[in-house]
Amino acid sequence: MALTQVSSNKCAGGFQKVFEHESTELKCKMKFAVYLPPKAETDKCPVMYWLSGLTCTEQNFITKAGSQLTAAEHGLIIVAPDTSPRGCSIEGEDESWDFGTGAGFYVDATQEPWKTNYCMYSYITEELPKLINANFPTDPDKMSISGHSMGGHGALICALKNPGKYKAVSAFAPICNPMQCPWGQKAFSGYLGSDRSTWEAYDATVLAASYSGPQLDILIDQGRDDQFLSASQLLPDNLIAVCSEKKIPVVFRLQPGYDHSYFFIYSFINDHIKHHAKYLNA
Repeated sequence: MALTQVSSNKCAGGFQKVFEHESTELKCKMKFAVYLPPKAETDKCPVMYWLSGLTCTEQNFITKAGSQLTAAEHGLIIVAPDTSPRGCSIEGEDESWDFGTGAGFYVDATQEPWKTNYCMYSYITEELPKLINANFPTDPDKMSISGHSMGGHGALICALKNPGKYKAVSAFAPICNPMQCPWGQKAFSGYLGSDRSTWEAYDATVLAASYSGPQLDILIDQGRDDQFLSASQLLPDNLIAVCSEKKIPVVFRLQPGYDHSYFFIYSFINDHIKHHAKYLNA
């Protein structure tokens, strides 16, 4: 589990770093970003995982979201992995922006030719936390998860599929019901095959309907002028309806004038980090 440091920059009193490692789950080299707050020099810190959206790498969040000052203030380590395996020489992996490279959808693929490498769900929930806990001053019992768009979908399913593992979950403009939207249908058909019953294990709306675990307080921000909201890719109403039926607490904020971009994330990231800190530092 050797790590190679790719970059390190002093930031908000701590360090924003990027590392590379050979992934056993994904069978390729993977990069991840890690923000180490000043507190990490002397104490163990909780970890918030951030999952990015379609086409992103580990770079987008750390350069655009402006998360470091608030993470430093609350003593949180933030880990931002890549969004898919890279350079696996799979035919068709670079053909479209919403499938293959940069679009791992945080599932474990069962279909050829994807199933050997495209195991992002296991990478995020198993391999990466072990790697982080072995190499950084973490409190291994205190982790949470957040993300944007495809990564918001990833954050929600990771929390709902693993009751008690994540102390908090939040999302920006998540794909809430992928079985019912074009992005999800394309990805799930390719990675999981044509049997739609296998898709249910990775759909937050379906998972929420059968959730029985410790209380999970979900925070979701959604831009009202998000072009993908109006294109019915995100479908937050479906998730909210199920959560209210199941009495799963959701704070859903529809933010007037905001779109799907990192300008939107930058505007509200502090609220999300505070939401996570409330549960991680309890």
